[in-house]
Parts: sequence; C-alpha cells; structure tokens
Amino acid sequence: MQDDSTKPDADITAAETPRAKKRRGFAAMDPTLVSEIARKGGKAAHAVGTAHEFTSAEAREAGRKGGKATHAKRKGPFAPKTEAAPAVAETETPNPENEVP
Repeated sequence: MQDDSTKPDADITAAETPRAKKRRGFAAMDPTLVSEIARKGGKAAHAVGTAHEFTSAEAREAGRKGGKATHAKRKGPFAPKTEAAPAVAETETPNPENEVP
C-alpha cells in the first residue's frame, strides 16, 4: 500500500492556490508614459473647455476638507467628536394639565 502523505493534495482547486497579483492598466505602465498621457488629456480638456479650474474659494474649501479628513484619521474611530451636538436637558417641563389638585 502507498503512503498518501507524499501525493499532492488533489482537493485544492486552481481558485484556491495563491497567486501574485499582476499590475494592470496604468499601474503596469511606465510612470513617465502615464504622466505624458495625463498631460495630453489635461491639455485636450482645456482646449475643448470642459476642464474644471478651481477658484481660490473652491481650492480653500477643498484644502479645509482634506485637512479635516486627515486629522480625523489620526484621532481614530473612538476619539470624541469636536463638533458636539447641543446637549438636551433631562428635566421635563411642567405640564399644568398633569398636576394633581
């Protein structure tokens, strides 16, 4: 009788075998080529008039949002929120209809 411990495991399918992920699309390209393609796309968008140009107010708002997001990540998920909601009073307001004579 043969020893089964030396045989390759036939129960493992091709989907279960670990493989290195291959880079695809722009990730697989040379960074200088990607930059050149992006540059041409930007020039084309400006030529057609569909490119977005930030005003100083829009840029300021985007920077503020980015800063808030970065600092929120540093604080962690259990950090207290800086923008607290107003506290609700726990005392009930007296209702004259419920008073006992």
